[in-house]
Amino acid sequence: MNRELEYMFLKSARVWIPDAEEVWKSAELTKDYKSGDVSLQLMLEDGKNIEHKLDPKTRNLPYLRNPDILVGENDLTALSYLHEPAVLHNLKVRFIDSKLIYTYCGIVLVAINPYETLPIYGTDIINAYSGQNMGDMDPHIFAVAEEAYKQMARDERNQSIIVSGESGAGKTVSAKYAMRYFATVSGSASEANVEEKVLASNPIMEAIGNAKTTRNDNSSRFGKYIEIGFDNRYRIIGANMRTYLLEKSRVVFQADEERNYHIFYQLCASAHLPEFKALKLSSANDFLYTRQGRSPVIDGVDDTKELCTTRNAFSLLGINESYQMGLFQVLAAILHLGNVEIKDRDADSSVIPPNNRHLMAFCELVGVTYQDMSQWLCHRKLKTATETYIKPLPRLQATNARDALSKHIYAKLFNWIVEHVNKALVTNVKQHSFIGVLDIYGFETFEINSFEQFCINYANEKLQQQFNMHVFKLEQEEYMKEQIPWTLIDFYDNQPCINLIEAKMGVLDLLDEECRMPKGSDDSWAQKLYNTHLKTCSLFEKPRMSNRAFIIQHFADKVEYQCEGFLEKNKDTVNEEQINVMKASKFDLLVELFQDEEKATSPTGHVQGTGGRTRLSIKPDKSRDTSSKEHKKTVGCQFRNSLQMLMDTLNATTPHYVRCIKPNDFKLAFSFDPKRAVQQLRACGVLETIRISAAGFPSRWTYQEFFSRYRVLMKQKDVLADKKLTCKNVLEKLVQDQDKYQFGKTKIFFRAGQVAYLEKLRADKLRAACIRIQKTIRCWLARKKYLRKRSAAITIQRFTRGYQARCLAKFLRRTQAATIIQKYQRMYVERKRYKQKQAAALAMQTILRAYMARQKYQALLREHKAVIIQKHVRGWLARCWYKRCLEAIVYLQCCIRRMRAKRELKKLKIEARSVEHFKKLNKGMENKIMQLQRKIDEQSKENRLVNERLVSLESSYTVESERMRGELSRLRGVEEDAKNKANQVSSLLEELERLKKELSATQQEKKTIEDWAQSYRDEMEKMVAELKDQNGLLKKEKDDLNRLIQEQSQQMTEKMTRAIAEETQQLETDLNEERSRYQNLLSEHLRLEEKYDDLKEEMALSSNVSKPGHRRTDSTHSSNESEYTYNSEYAELEDGTRGREDVTRGIDTSLTLKLQKRVTELEQDKQLLRNELENREEQLQRASAMARGAELEYESLKRQELESENKKLKHNLEEMRKSLLGNAATGAGAPGSPAYKVLLEQLSASCEELEVRKEEVLILRSQLVSQKEAMHHKETMTEPSVYKDDVSKLKDDEVKQAYVGLKDTNRLLEHQLQTQRRTYDNEVESLRSELQNVKEENNRQQQLLAQNLQLPPEARIEASLQHEITRLTNENLDLMEQLEKQDRTIRKLKKQLKVYSKRIGEMGAGQTEGQTSPGQMVDEPIHPVNIPRREKDFQGMLEYKKEDEMKLVKNLILELKPRGVAVNLIPGLPAYILFMCLRHADYVNDDQKVRTLLTSTINSIKKILKKRGDDFETVSFWLANTCRFLHCLKQYSGDEQFMKHNTSRQNEHCLSNFDLAEYRQVISDLAIQIYQQLIKCMENILQPMIVSGMLEHETIQGVSGVKPTGLRKRTSSIADEGTYTLDSILRQLSAFHSTMCQHGTDPELIKQVVKQQFYIIGAVTLNNLLLRKDMCSWSKGMQIRYNVSQLEEWLRDKGLMTCGAKETLEPLIQAAQLLQVKKKTDEDAEAICSMCHALTTAQIVKVLNLYTPVNEFEERVSVAFIRTIQTRLRDRCESPQLLMDTKMIYPVTFPFNPSCLALETIQIPSSLNLGFLTRV
Repeated sequence: MNRELEYMFLKSARVWIPDAEEVWKSAELTKDYKSGDVSLQLMLEDGKNIEHKLDPKTRNLPYLRNPDILVGENDLTALSYLHEPAVLHNLKVRFIDSKLIYTYCGIVLVAINPYETLPIYGTDIINAYSGQNMGDMDPHIFAVAEEAYKQMARDERNQSIIVSGESGAGKTVSAKYAMRYFATVSGSASEANVEEKVLASNPIMEAIGNAKTTRNDNSSRFGKYIEIGFDNRYRIIGANMRTYLLEKSRVVFQADEERNYHIFYQLCASAHLPEFKALKLSSANDFLYTRQGRSPVIDGVDDTKELCTTRNAFSLLGINESYQMGLFQVLAAILHLGNVEIKDRDADSSVIPPNNRHLMAFCELVGVTYQDMSQWLCHRKLKTATETYIKPLPRLQATNARDALSKHIYAKLFNWIVEHVNKALVTNVKQHSFIGVLDIYGFETFEINSFEQFCINYANEKLQQQFNMHVFKLEQEEYMKEQIPWTLIDFYDNQPCINLIEAKMGVLDLLDEECRMPKGSDDSWAQKLYNTHLKTCSLFEKPRMSNRAFIIQHFADKVEYQCEGFLEKNKDTVNEEQINVMKASKFDLLVELFQDEEKATSPTGHVQGTGGRTRLSIKPDKSRDTSSKEHKKTVGCQFRNSLQMLMDTLNATTPHYVRCIKPNDFKLAFSFDPKRAVQQLRACGVLETIRISAAGFPSRWTYQEFFSRYRVLMKQKDVLADKKLTCKNVLEKLVQDQDKYQFGKTKIFFRAGQVAYLEKLRADKLRAACIRIQKTIRCWLARKKYLRKRSAAITIQRFTRGYQARCLAKFLRRTQAATIIQKYQRMYVERKRYKQKQAAALAMQTILRAYMARQKYQALLREHKAVIIQKHVRGWLARCWYKRCLEAIVYLQCCIRRMRAKRELKKLKIEARSVEHFKKLNKGMENKIMQLQRKIDEQSKENRLVNERLVSLESSYTVESERMRGELSRLRGVEEDAKNKANQVSSLLEELERLKKELSATQQEKKTIEDWAQSYRDEMEKMVAELKDQNGLLKKEKDDLNRLIQEQSQQMTEKMTRAIAEETQQLETDLNEERSRYQNLLSEHLRLEEKYDDLKEEMALSSNVSKPGHRRTDSTHSSNESEYTYNSEYAELEDGTRGREDVTRGIDTSLTLKLQKRVTELEQDKQLLRNELENREEQLQRASAMARGAELEYESLKRQELESENKKLKHNLEEMRKSLLGNAATGAGAPGSPAYKVLLEQLSASCEELEVRKEEVLILRSQLVSQKEAMHHKETMTEPSVYKDDVSKLKDDEVKQAYVGLKDTNRLLEHQLQTQRRTYDNEVESLRSELQNVKEENNRQQQLLAQNLQLPPEARIEASLQHEITRLTNENLDLMEQLEKQDRTIRKLKKQLKVYSKRIGEMGAGQTEGQTSPGQMVDEPIHPVNIPRREKDFQGMLEYKKEDEMKLVKNLILELKPRGVAVNLIPGLPAYILFMCLRHADYVNDDQKVRTLLTSTINSIKKILKKRGDDFETVSFWLANTCRFLHCLKQYSGDEQFMKHNTSRQNEHCLSNFDLAEYRQVISDLAIQIYQQLIKCMENILQPMIVSGMLEHETIQGVSGVKPTGLRKRTSSIADEGTYTLDSILRQLSAFHSTMCQHGTDPELIKQVVKQQFYIIGAVTLNNLLLRKDMCSWSKGMQIRYNVSQLEEWLRDKGLMTCGAKETLEPLIQAAQLLQVKKKTDEDAEAICSMCHALTTAQIVKVLNLYTPVNEFEERVSVAFIRTIQTRLRDRCESPQLLMDTKMIYPVTFPFNPSCLALETIQIPSSLNLGFLTRV
């Protein structure tokens, strides 16, 4: 032991030391403790060093502090060190840091009042705790209630929940929430909702029994025990309430800052209401009984509204308005009585002033006389043996008597209300068990303690004794179960204290004895107590400074009681004359209050019909007859008896304890006062529980848990196959003291502190291992770092040396290059200098030579110009001479040539005359002459031209000669002028010089102008550049603006896109919400319908019991009725879905009565429908009798039409025969001609046979008509029954057969008649359309003619031609259409001819086989009709008889086994069969058959689902078939949108007569109901697996560490046999998926189902994570993420990743990530806020508050970090709900999925027993 202590009290060990302010302070050892030290060196948390002296006598060391991983545990017994500071610190950490108000302490639930409304009591929390083990969830009042409810159902034993605590600790609220849990979980089994009535009793009891005190605004001033009764199905059937020790003194007196009972202030606040005018009330400050506390108002409470709540509760419990007004009248009378002023008459008497307003009001309200009341308020009657005296009372005694009367009236009223509340809560159903909720005051001690505190503490002593015995009993049972000696446990027994109070000659006994004494007083009673107990009982003490007080040592503390007032309060005396006046009242309610107890209806005294149990009464013995005797029984005696009855009740039940703690006296939210908390913990027995646990073996581990936790302390050789033996061997080595532990059968029991010792060993071992791991890792890291540095150094050296070599080479290259550069530079300088000198010399030479050359050039230029002038003058002169000579020569030539021409002309004239002579002589030469003449003419023409040219030349010559003469004369003048101007040369030279000067000046000006122009150009260029720059800037700005506009337009586009997307998403959300509301309404409707059916069955059973001869209606009527119900419901839902969102919310306690009323109305409607049906049947009979003749006439007319049609067909057939014969004659050798002949022969034979059959049919028809006219029996509405009755009337077999054939013929003829009628209607319509077209054409022709008459003739002719062309074109098109129609008609007739030929061939074969006699042929007239068709001619229909409908439904729906159909046959076979039957009903146009088939199908599916709704295969099977049936109705409806994917053959199978759109909606609603049933079925299967498989089971073994647990063990995370794992969930999901696939469920529907499954898994897992502190750790986050990855892998394997199931797990994934991320800095907070977008703020904060380290190496989340998270998430707009809604079902849709299966190919297996169906 010393070794262990020295091991635990080492340096850095933390301990608790006492403190005056904080009760206990934490400190840390700064020096190791050694045995024999007298003090400890400690350092406080604030850094202060102190020396803690040890007690020299006991040498007890301070309490050790628990490891950090155990701080904040759910169960205080899980702490290794069980002592007061550990308990206080654990509660404080949970309450302040984690905001957790509930904590387990063994079997006790400690509840700390937060003084703040917390969101932890909603229906979602109730559902989360329902069905859970108490240790699996975080502590909660709901967990205690669930444990009580579960034990009641499991153990068949009554339960009790004992809620205790001082005023303001929250007892009433805890009891209220416990009752709410029972009401929500169990429901009601009776006609009225009893659970709501039980909850409704709370406002009433709070109004009349609660008041404001300095510690609590709603303090219960009485104790109550409510028994909630349950039936054998554990549903609430009723309740009963008992009350204890009402604080009557509060009616007449209240301390400062306190109030009277709430009901008084509620009445005063509502005094302005009209119904309260008669009460004559006013403000609460006007009445003595309500103004003494000087605090009439409670902040945040509206007394007027509270009164409305109270009145509603009264009404709900059956107390009508008259009784309520009576109660309020009595309460108002009490207030008025308190204001009655009593004055002194003299020293010994008093008087009430006459006409006292308040006394008159009191007398008026209670119905008594003013004189009697004023008399007995101031007097009393004294009786002796012989005489009776009336004694006046002093004012003080009279005032006390008045107050005593007020208290007595209020107590009577309180008991009356309790009795009537119990009346309302009791039922006649047999009670099977009950759960009691005890809300009673806790231990009280004040500065002045009186009789009330004495009774309260006495009750708490009894309850503490019962608690101690129960705890001891549980410990004993546990130890005996584990076969451990339990004698080692010692606990405090408070029986001596109880004996001091209630035993013979005890405090109560002496008090009663003193009350019976005539002159008994408080002082004499105190002396008796001193004399009796002061020396004999150690628990009784006398104060030193007082002789009128005594001290009792209670289990919680010493309490000093003042004796003053004990006797008066114990007697509780009331003036008997005042009671008699009350009994003589005219007010019935007051008389009822004061009547004898036996006559009063007190449910607390005796209740019938509660399962044979007698209710325990809190009232005194009721065998006494008079009220005077009643008042002689003391209050202490009554309280002792009622308390004993309560203890008997509690001992007969299994108790559950709730201890409420008040954290501070100032009602501050989440403020913890350690002093006040310790006081209450000591008083309520929590520390006693800890002490009992610590005295024994508080820490308990299973062998498997111990092995998993402390495996690190074992060596490999210590691990054996037997884990129990392994644990024993290890413990013997680790713990030397055998008394510190015990080995049980399944567990190891440890003393207090041993787990901490083992945890320290484990931590040290882990720390050593960590150090070794760190050493190795650091060595590896250092060596790795060294090698990395060495490699880096070598690399640096290599690169450095290479760099230096490259630098040297570069230097050498640069030196050589510099030398070369210098060489060339010097050469360049010298060459440049030489070039400059050479250029200078050349420039000088050039300038000189240029000057000399210019001088020489000037001389040569002057000489050259002179030569030029001479040259020109000489040339001009020579030209002049030459021209004169030339002109003279030309003139001479012309003259000579003119002379010669004249001579030639003469010769030619002579020749011409000689030719004419020759011509006369030689006429033969005429042609030649003519030619010559032509030549001559031509020559003459040429001559003329030449002459003309000569003339022109002469004229030009003459002109030129004249011109030359003029020129000559001019030249002569010029010569003269030249001679004259030669003299002017000098003047011209001078002028030239002057012009040169002007030219130079002009050049200078030009240069100036050019300079100015250049500067101007430069300026312009600069300006242009500036303008270009500005233009560039403007372009840039323009580009920027364009870019900005584009960006804005892009942003606007993106914004619009986002807005459209958000709007679309919002619309989709609204659509889903609307769809969800609609489907919720459907589910609620289904629930109400089932409830209605159950009530209907119960009524039917009761009616069957009372009326044995009663029978149910026929199935047809019921199916019609249900069909009417469906259609009406569908119409209501279709018309007002949005208006009926809250229909189901209005269901109250009178729901069953409303349903009964509705049943009555439906029965009346049913009777009315029956009467109407009978009336219609009678009318139909009369109408049928009257219409029979018309029917016969109609049939004859129809027969005549058919005969005429037959003749037409014969005529056509003859024509065809002739044409065929003609073709055969023309082409005899053609193939097939003999076949045509055979065909014609068979056709003629069949025609003859048809004529014979027709004659026979006519004969039989006439006979049947005569027989029908003779019948007078009642005919039914359906045709098959008429036929059946008619057939039964016929006795002749031949006639029966003929009649059957006639029926078929009639049906065929009617069908043909309908076809002809439709054809006729079509023809009439076509003729009408043609007539309309002709009229339009005529109008158009007239308009055209009018237009043509207005045109000119040519245009008229052209227009008429155009019109004619158009007309002919239209006619041509019409003729082509007619030709096409005729071609189609011919093809159709050919097909019909082929069919007829086949039939004729079959008929011929039949005739050849059975051709015996004509009579035999007559007897079998319809054999050709019954010839079976070939397989390819099936139309995909199934025919059945009307009477076989129930058999069809029974075999196909009710008795069908889904497993066989799903495995062996095609999916959806029942749906196909039902639709094929429906198709036939549609084909024969039988609306009644269609309606009854659909209704029977729907009702049968509902029935089978109601019967086997918990079977997943059945529900999945019928969901798949209902959807397939719905798809068939759409696919073959004929709507274009559903026919896109059909084949041509499938389009031929579409429904032709009925539109079943409304039935499609009804079937869609049915599919929704089946889907919801499927989800519920899956949820029931998955629910038990989810928490175990997703949270508790260690999928990755060894990651999660097992922490020490308390008395309430958690579910083990180690997979035992029978526990669920993740593989179990995956297998179940695979089973669901394979089953749905086998049943042929639509893939889209499977995706929706899987999405819902994953939502349930994620929601349940997250909810449990949020309610379980032990699951919020880093390792559990890893487990969850691994489990989620396995679920995702399953989705990937099944190809369901796109179904949205993964997204439903996002909150769970983020919660797991939240458990694993860092939670320290602001950056971590920002990362968490951005990461956890799928979690609400409440969920994030809850996870952070619940985060618990499993090992010492993990750290808790600081409060500052959580506040940072809350600050960052403050702006989030989200729901404050903590838990996810596990009942939420996504709205389901049924996308259209057409089938490619051909109906005609479906085969019906014989196993279905559907042989009565005929394929058509």
